[in-house]
Amino acid sequence: MRLDNNNAIVYGAGGAIGGAVARAFAREGAKVFLAGRTLDPVEAVAKDILAEGGLAEAAQVDAMDPVAVGAHADDVAARQGGIDISFNAISLPQPGVQGTALVDLDLERFTAPIHTYLTSHFLTAQAAGRHMAQRGSGVIITLTAAPSRMAAPLIGGMGPSWAGIEALTRGLAAELGPHGVRVVCLRPDGIPQTGTIDVVFGLHAQALGITTAQFTAMMAERTLLKRLPTLAEVAGAAVFLASTDAGAMTGTALNLSAGSLAD
Repeated sequence: MRLDNNNAIVYGAGGAIGGAVARAFAREGAKVFLAGRTLDPVEAVAKDILAEGGLAEAAQVDAMDPVAVGAHADDVAARQGGIDISFNAISLPQPGVQGTALVDLDLERFTAPIHTYLTSHFLTAQAAGRHMAQRGSGVIITLTAAPSRMAAPLIGGMGPSWAGIEALTRGLAAELGPHGVRVVCLRPDGIPQTGTIDVVFGLHAQALGITTAQFTAMMAERTLLKRLPTLAEVAGAAVFLASTDAGAMTGTALNLSAGSLAD
C-alpha cells in the first residue's frame, strides 16, 4: 500500500471530498486523523474507515481557529511521532456567494470565501509545515477548482480565493522545499456527486433561467472529455500526490478538470 505508516490529517473530513480522500488514504495504509467543525459527520467517516479495517480518529476542530488547529496538529505529532500528510477540504455554504454578478454582489459576500478559504489553508498548512520541516519530510495538499485559472461568470469571490490558495501553495513550496516538504494543489472542476456542487449548479442554473440538469450537462459538454470528474478520481489523485510516486512534484497544481481547463 502506498501510504503505509503515514499519519494524515484531513480537514473538512465530514464533507464529500474530505470523506472520500480520507477513506482513500486509509485504504492505502495511512492512519487518518479526521477534523471538522461539526463532529457528527466526521465521526461517521471515521466509523466507515474503522469498519473497513482502517485506522482513523475523529476530532472537532475549527479550521479557522489558529489555537484549535495548532493544538490538534501538535497532539497528533506528539502521539504519532509526526505528521506526514495534511489535506484541507473545508467548504463554505454557497447561497449568496455564487450565482450573483460581481457588480451586484455585496462586499461581505464577496470577501467571505476569500477570508475563509485562504485563512483556513494558511493555518492548517502552517501547523503541519512546522512539524514536517522539523522532520525533513511531508506533503501538504491544498484544494482549489478550475475557475482559479478561468474567466468564469457568477462565481463571486470563489475565483479569487482559489487563485490565492494556489499562490499560497507556491509560496509555501518555495519555503518548505529546502526542508524536504512538498506542497501541491489538487484542482478539480465541479463534481456532480457532491452536495455542494448540486447547490452551486442550481444557483447558476437559476441565474441563467435553465434547470440544474441542463446546467450540469452544459458544464460537462464544455470539457474535452465531455464529462466532469468523479469523487473516486479526486480521491485517487490525492493518494498519488501524497505518495512517493509524486516525489518530484511541488509548487504546482494537478489539473483534474476533465479538460475544462487545459494547462
